[in-house]
Amino acid sequence: MRLFVSEGAPGTLPVLAAAGRAQGRVELLISTVGPEECVVPFLTRPKVPVLQLDSGNYLFSTSAICRYFFLLSGWEQDDLTNQWLEWEATELQPALSAALYYLVVQGKKGEDVLGPVRRALTHIDHSLSRRSCPFLAGETESLADIVLWGALYPLLQDPVYLPEELGALNSWFQTLSSQEPCQRAAETVLKQQGVLALRPYLQKQPQPSSFEGRAVSNEPEEEELAALSEEEIALAVAAWEKGLGSLPPLQPQQSPVLPVAGERNVLITSALPYVNNVPHLGNIIGCVLSADVFARYSRLRQWNTLYLCGTDEYGTATETKAMEEGLTPQEICDKYHAIHADIYRWFNISFDIFGRTTTPQQTKITQDIFQRLLARGFVLQDTVEQLRCERCARFLADRFVEGVCPFCGFEEARGDQCDKCGKLINATELKKPQCKICRSCPVVKSSRHLFLDLPKLEKRLEEWLEKTLPGSDWTPNARFIIRSWLRDGLKPRCITRDLKWGTPVPLEGFEDKVFYVWFDATIGYVSITANYTDQWERWWKNPEQVDLYQFMAKDNVPFHGLVFPCSVLGAEDNYTLVKNLIATEYLNYEDGKFSKSRGVGVFGDMAQDTGIPADIWRFYLLYIRPEGQDSAFSWTDMLLKNNSELLNNLGNFINRAGMFVSKFFGGFVPEMVLTSDDRRLLAHITLELQHYHQLLEKVRIRDALRSILTISRHGNQYIQVNEPWKRIKGSDADRQRAGTVTGLAVNIAALLSVMLQPYMPTVSTTIQAQLQLPPPTCSILPTNFLCILPAGHQIGTVSPLFQKLENDQIESLRQRFSGGQAKAGPKPAAAGTMTTAGPEQIQVLMDEVTKQGNIVRELKAQKADKNQVAAEVAKLLDLKKQLALAEGKPLETPKGKKKK
Repeated sequence: MRLFVSEGAPGTLPVLAAAGRAQGRVELLISTVGPEECVVPFLTRPKVPVLQLDSGNYLFSTSAICRYFFLLSGWEQDDLTNQWLEWEATELQPALSAALYYLVVQGKKGEDVLGPVRRALTHIDHSLSRRSCPFLAGETESLADIVLWGALYPLLQDPVYLPEELGALNSWFQTLSSQEPCQRAAETVLKQQGVLALRPYLQKQPQPSSFEGRAVSNEPEEEELAALSEEEIALAVAAWEKGLGSLPPLQPQQSPVLPVAGERNVLITSALPYVNNVPHLGNIIGCVLSADVFARYSRLRQWNTLYLCGTDEYGTATETKAMEEGLTPQEICDKYHAIHADIYRWFNISFDIFGRTTTPQQTKITQDIFQRLLARGFVLQDTVEQLRCERCARFLADRFVEGVCPFCGFEEARGDQCDKCGKLINATELKKPQCKICRSCPVVKSSRHLFLDLPKLEKRLEEWLEKTLPGSDWTPNARFIIRSWLRDGLKPRCITRDLKWGTPVPLEGFEDKVFYVWFDATIGYVSITANYTDQWERWWKNPEQVDLYQFMAKDNVPFHGLVFPCSVLGAEDNYTLVKNLIATEYLNYEDGKFSKSRGVGVFGDMAQDTGIPADIWRFYLLYIRPEGQDSAFSWTDMLLKNNSELLNNLGNFINRAGMFVSKFFGGFVPEMVLTSDDRRLLAHITLELQHYHQLLEKVRIRDALRSILTISRHGNQYIQVNEPWKRIKGSDADRQRAGTVTGLAVNIAALLSVMLQPYMPTVSTTIQAQLQLPPPTCSILPTNFLCILPAGHQIGTVSPLFQKLENDQIESLRQRFSGGQAKAGPKPAAAGTMTTAGPEQIQVLMDEVTKQGNIVRELKAQKADKNQVAAEVAKLLDLKKQLALAEGKPLETPKGKKKK
């Protein structure tokens, strides 16, 4: 069997990925031909890829070749896959061909490239979201997934062309891109050149037909509204009319919260922050804030929910910090535990318990798990070569060694893990190691240690993963990280350290050692629960009745998805294991990383001093939550999202709805006589609410937030189209119409107040107080849109929810957190007395201003999105300010637009 491919031919990608799946089932010879070479004798035009079968027959359609490889691997055909393949050929390919031609051959960028495919990408995203399945045709990967992934990969591998708001598409794309056959195919075709690898091939192809005449919709919700069935509308109206009577009874709050047989029991943990660090915004969104959203949502569903976290307090870092500050390790832990608790309290994190690991329960439970592992033969002894700093007179913990990564060459790799390539490292493997405390070169010394025999536990782990992963909500990055560990084969992992500050090792000959923090830190979840209730085993030794959700950044995945499960599987004590492991990517700060020492970025103890309320921070961090890929905090973007999404969209709608009730109807909700358009709106709001539930049940936190904003936008459109402020002055029929619109709008506002509760709890409470929501409705989120504010309900005093963020306010905060506050030296002089820069620097800035000005002009000419234009204008103004300072010119205060 022979596969003919051509360098840079896009169709080669899915074919190689499909062939990778069939590896071992067929002997395949791959031949590279020129783009103008005719391989198939009966075709008049060149065509690649082509599969020549052993029978001499040819397959020359990409989907047909992929189908052949899938059939070889035992895949069974289905109608839904065939529908997707037909759609790919007739709808996706023409749009994608145009987009790639514009990008690669014509050098176009931005919306010129994304425009032709936006409708298609939205269609894929909506299909994945509606079905709540990870793949196009169901729970498992199909031929359709590989064909569509391969077609889209050259474009979407650049994050610029993978719209952030299409969360389901992002998740699907990242899942497939992380699979080994797909990775190998991408490396073979694109050769680390990205989409430019396609240029030689595409330049020899005819220009695709223009897409200018095809409408591209940015409002898929309107299409959904038009496609509603009569049954959906009737069901929505019936649910609406039942009102409060259809709400389930409010369950009394337990203390302590415990699982109940036959009910949904949800145990939520957030990765334990290390005690001697003040958390920055990336730490907060990666762990505690994401988990808090899900915990609050779980309580709104009336699931028995226990949310716990605490400070991880043992280890060398604590000892060193204690030395720096002249305190004992315990005093350092007490001090920083209080700092962490204050920060999370300000961010309104709703822990049931925020504990710590320096407790007798931690010692008791850790030592018990160890003893059980030891008794069952899962602990080894071995001599370890360790780095010892002679100047500091101590063995160095892994994180207090820094050097060059032996795998990727990163120069600031830690002694336990490289932040760049993610591989775990033994400190002695580092090249050019340095003691982080004194910067001297450590020496290698021997010491006897204990190891967890991970190879002996590997089969148990794989069997558990095979039962757990299908149907679970492990994030794609978590699945990929664990798969890569297993692919490389597990190795014994050292679980002891030569320290004093830690959980003692209860074994003769090891009395001078403590457990390694990553053996016992994850056991901290169990001990924190044991300090909360003496019935902790009902949570932690109850896998049949408890769903465990664990939230963390991706660097913590190996310890939660592998080390801890191996430890308790080996202990054989029926421990509850993670069912859903939720890992974020990293949040960066502007164009770099957070750094406390350099004063770069906002840390938890600083956010409250900015004058920006905690709920605004929560909203923006959740809006940019790094789910499928790393994201970055941006002051300009925060201003735009606050002023557009919160102030002009959400706040504007809720305030208008409440004000109309107060102003036109004396503060009482008016009678509502629904028209057919109103009934359709009810159905649409119900569908969006159900979509919100589907997303949060799958822990798609960022995407569910967009459902709230979508409902609010529809509310604004509804008010704008019906103009109740005009109708209230008209005939009786007009006044009745104004009442219906106002009543329906204020009920949408009431629904939004409950949907907002997981994201912005203070704002949620404020709306509910203004609208005087009946108590049960504040604590239960139904699955249907109900009339919870019936005619005659009296609301309270309505006032604005959000404040506008001003450019000068944000610019001041940007400067404050840009690193200048950590640098020594005099404060900058006033603008009028600034010294000028050199001519080369001024020329560079002038070029940057010209370049940015062209970008702004092009966006305006294309009538681009206002938010996008505003962001680029802000960059232009910032560059002009830098140029003025470099030239020694005084800064003028903007006085608004000049009249022409």
